[in-house]
Amino acid sequence: MRKILGLDLGTNSIGWAVVNSGEEDKEEKKYIEMAGSRIIPMDAATLGDFDRGVTKSQTSERTTFRSARRLRERSLLRRERLHKVLRILGFLPQHYMNEIDFNEHPGKFKTNKEPKLAWRKNESGTWEFLFQDSFQAMLADFAIHQPALVSEGKKIPYDWTIYFLRKKALTEKITREELAWILLNFNQKRGYYQLRGEEEEEPTNKLKEYHPLKVVRVEETAEKKGKETWYNVHLENGWVYRRTSAVPLKWEGMVKEFIVTTDLNEDGTPKLGKDGQVKRSFSIPKEDDWMLVKKKTEADIAKSNKTVGAYIYDTLLQNPGQKIKGRLIRTIERKNYKEELQAILTKQVSFHPELRDRDIYKECIAVLYPRNEAHKRNIANRGFIYLFIDDILFYQRPLKTKKSLIDNCPYQETQYVDKETSEIKRAPVKCIAKSHPLFQEFRLWQFVDNVRIYQREKEVNGKLQADVDVTADFLTNEEDYVALFEWLNSKGKIEQKTFLAYPPFGIKKVVEQYRWNYVEDKSYPCNETRSLIVSLLNKAGLSADFLSEDSEREEALWHILYSVEDKQEIAKALATFAMKHNLPDSFVETFRKCRPFEKEYGAYSAKAIKKLLPLMRRGRYWDAAAIDGKTLERIEKIIDGEVDEAISKQVREKCVSLSALTDFSGLPLWLACYIVYNRHSEAKEITKWACPEDIDAYLKSFRQHSLRNPIVEKVILETLRTVRDIWKKVGQIDEIHVELGREMKNSSEKRKLISARNQANENANLRIKAMLTEFMNPEFEVENVRPYSPSQQELLRIYEDGVVNSVGELPD
Repeated sequence: MRKILGLDLGTNSIGWAVVNSGEEDKEEKKYIEMAGSRIIPMDAATLGDFDRGVTKSQTSERTTFRSARRLRERSLLRRERLHKVLRILGFLPQHYMNEIDFNEHPGKFKTNKEPKLAWRKNESGTWEFLFQDSFQAMLADFAIHQPALVSEGKKIPYDWTIYFLRKKALTEKITREELAWILLNFNQKRGYYQLRGEEEEEPTNKLKEYHPLKVVRVEETAEKKGKETWYNVHLENGWVYRRTSAVPLKWEGMVKEFIVTTDLNEDGTPKLGKDGQVKRSFSIPKEDDWMLVKKKTEADIAKSNKTVGAYIYDTLLQNPGQKIKGRLIRTIERKNYKEELQAILTKQVSFHPELRDRDIYKECIAVLYPRNEAHKRNIANRGFIYLFIDDILFYQRPLKTKKSLIDNCPYQETQYVDKETSEIKRAPVKCIAKSHPLFQEFRLWQFVDNVRIYQREKEVNGKLQADVDVTADFLTNEEDYVALFEWLNSKGKIEQKTFLAYPPFGIKKVVEQYRWNYVEDKSYPCNETRSLIVSLLNKAGLSADFLSEDSEREEALWHILYSVEDKQEIAKALATFAMKHNLPDSFVETFRKCRPFEKEYGAYSAKAIKKLLPLMRRGRYWDAAAIDGKTLERIEKIIDGEVDEAISKQVREKCVSLSALTDFSGLPLWLACYIVYNRHSEAKEITKWACPEDIDAYLKSFRQHSLRNPIVEKVILETLRTVRDIWKKVGQIDEIHVELGREMKNSSEKRKLISARNQANENANLRIKAMLTEFMNPEFEVENVRPYSPSQQELLRIYEDGVVNSVGELPD
């Protein structure tokens, strides 16, 4: 009696049944011995996220809090290191230094202490501001520009002195304590550090600009949009901003900020509308649109030709009521703060001899790096400007690699000797990046070998047949395959229509009579890396022949674009590459704007692909010398029929038609794998569980979150527990049949698309109902309107689609 376990896996339950199935040669009854379901505890919000393609971990909230703690800890660490250096220089005020522990925890504030550098208690116990001279100088400056603000003994905030000092330090000497205050102030606000690819990609056919414009006149029109009225807002530069409003716009005389988007032609000139006016649209920046506000702030600072501190101080001189944090200065690029501090320190070095003293500098780096001799030697001759800016205040820790998340190659391993036990151990080799030129070529040869052309209807032996394979009529020899490979190698993606229009096929006029063996309305990757690099070379005024002159150039250039994430470092690396190959300056300027490649990985390692690829190439791309030595030895034994236990009988049967070395070219991937590694899809090691206790041992050793999808991980672990419990109950299981739920089969991208489509349909239904409800008003003179009638909803939707599709361009 055979026992078959059937499993139906869903996102929040596992259905199961044990079926007793009799032997085929015996007349035994087949029946369900037991059945049931196991509910997986999961809240509705988590399931909803999974359906929308959001694989949000239950620990993600904890991760968010941990990230905030790390940012705070790094800020405190920078402050502690700064304290150590400033103490050696003698820049810290005595009252401030007394509250810092320089013995047990060097640089940290003492327990329950956090003094202010600019404030101290005097003998009477009252607080006094330390930098009175600078404050009085600032008051004199305000007495000139804002006399009413400081007249009759009125005072302005002491905190503004920091901005006065940041401006003063650019041209005049400030005290050592004032410079220490400025350095600690820069530790609190350092700006936003943006990696390559994080910036928003701006469309090339649109120009976004920021304009604070005064409203000259607001004109109400007779046009209506529902209950709202259209207004023409006339601006000081002659532009007219059209918008609707349910309440009268009282904007006359006010200055409004606008984001003006101008449509551009291909040559960069403004596009004109039917009325002959420039096509531009207006929008008012929202408070939560921080990226737009960031760009505006940076544009204002750049326009003023001032540093951040000077810009803030001069704004306060003109408008003392201006709120600074979160209003005048929002998140801006770190380089703005870095350039300001560079200018301040460069000026102050000439006034303070301590900042030029080599012995003090060596003492400082010895305190900061008591054990890191290599780094001490590296920065020994840099000076205090480098130490403050690049080593302490604006130091950016490089991102840690996450190689553990990359799949292991199923074929390749490396051997190493354990230093402690002297045992020879094996370690898996990680898979290759998909954007690597080697993988791109490997994938394209696979595509060329697998692609088939079908004629939708063809007469064969006097009978009309559907979907006849006619690939051999178009790809007749090796030269045809090589020509097709070279044509596809220059493209990033290919779709069916473009592929069948390949000139040598000669079926461009009757392309609808043919199809390929892939999904018809989907595009497939060719050589995306080479296509991108060649397009950038053309922009830089260089020919694609630059890559063909040396096969290693493409890989070297890819490695720079793939691995360097810092925007400044990428420019340096490209400049070095350009100098090495005598390339013009336009090369660096063009390639530095290239977005970084996606961190996606293939199924094999680079080492495995280098062994497989020589057997997959064809024609002039095939070279016997490129075949690996061990693989060449196996091929010779296969051809000669020499006995070798390492070559399985299965491999010899598959290679029976290959009788010469030249036959081992243009091979499909599966055959190349058998020749090189003796296997293809077979697992190298099969884990076999002999009893339920083996599953328990696996569950104990399972590393949590290793699957990176909390829902799938929970379902798999619960399935293993279910099988274990059933196994213990029934005693034996001969077969397991698994049925996967629809949601589990779909990828996160597909679930996102389904969720977005459902959401769009729901929004459309609500909008159609709202329109029908509005048509019930007598002013529209529409009879028999039923907002909740499915037939009327469908009629309005069809009518609306017809109107939208019949008009080339709809007005706002």
